Amino acid sequence: MSQIKSKPIERVRNISKKEFIEKYYKPQKPVLIEGLTKDWKAFKMWNLDYIQKHAGDQVVPLYNNEPTKGKQNSAEPATEMKMSDYIELIKSKPTDLRIFFYDLKVKLPELLKDFEYPNIGLKFFKRLPVLFFGGEGSKVLPHYDMDLADLVHFHFQGTKRVLLFSPEQTKYLYKIPFAVHNLETIDLDNPDFDEYPALKYVEGIHATMQHGDALYMPSGYWHYIKYLNGGFSMTLRAFPRHLGRFGNMLYNVFFMRHFENIMRKSFGQKWIDYKENRAYKKTNNRVAKLNDQNL
Repeated sequence: MSQIKSKPIERVRNISKKEFIEKYYKPQKPVLIEGLTKDWKAFKMWNLDYIQKHAGDQVVPLYNNEPTKGKQNSAEPATEMKMSDYIELIKSKPTDLRIFFYDLKVKLPELLKDFEYPNIGLKFFKRLPVLFFGGEGSKVLPHYDMDLADLVHFHFQGTKRVLLFSPEQTKYLYKIPFAVHNLETIDLDNPDFDEYPALKYVEGIHATMQHGDALYMPSGYWHYIKYLNGGFSMTLRAFPRHLGRFGNMLYNVFFMRHFENIMRKSFGQKWIDYKENRAYKKTNNRVAKLNDQNL
């Protein structure tokens, strides 16, 4: 079976602030940190039953792996469900339904006391701790975060796999114009190198996350996530300090996102098809030139 080239992520334990800054933050290098949450109440208490107890009556939007079509908003949920019913679902069987960007401070503020912002040298944006939930087999489309934040991603209950790609790999990933994701027809678990030859040049970093693991994802890193069983994660974010990235963040958040939704509403599937064809041809042409140079 075809596979994307990748190497295992570096794993560390009980890292100091100085070591994190020098070895990972400054060079913008991903790392998986074990033991960072061991003193948190969340490490001991957070599981699906705990969330169900505190937020079971809430109605939550759910997302699936189906591409948005026509004049749908690019971040439109597939359905909604009571949190208690959703958690029962992901505890009992596979599903592609996910909860995306659950704002902890707004929807479940009593859990804010269960964790601390790690003292590792990042200036965290404390107004936006968010949770993500997924059932067995659910996947998160390869993307990078629009705000270009440095991310620390903490996993709770179960196991998930994460495949990371540096910003330098973007040219091989069939990135969609005016978006932060790639072609949704690509299956990174079983890539079709004949249809998408640029994927042969992609080099990723893979990580398997267990309960309590913390994954540092530098600004602009792509991430593709697959839940191996039902579980959830929390992301803390630190806004980029580099002036160029800060400018790109402002463009993404205040122009690109709104422009994209306006074009979808105005032109529907024609706009989506145009962007997908452009991404496909542009990326394949780049690879064809690269192959010619290597002859």
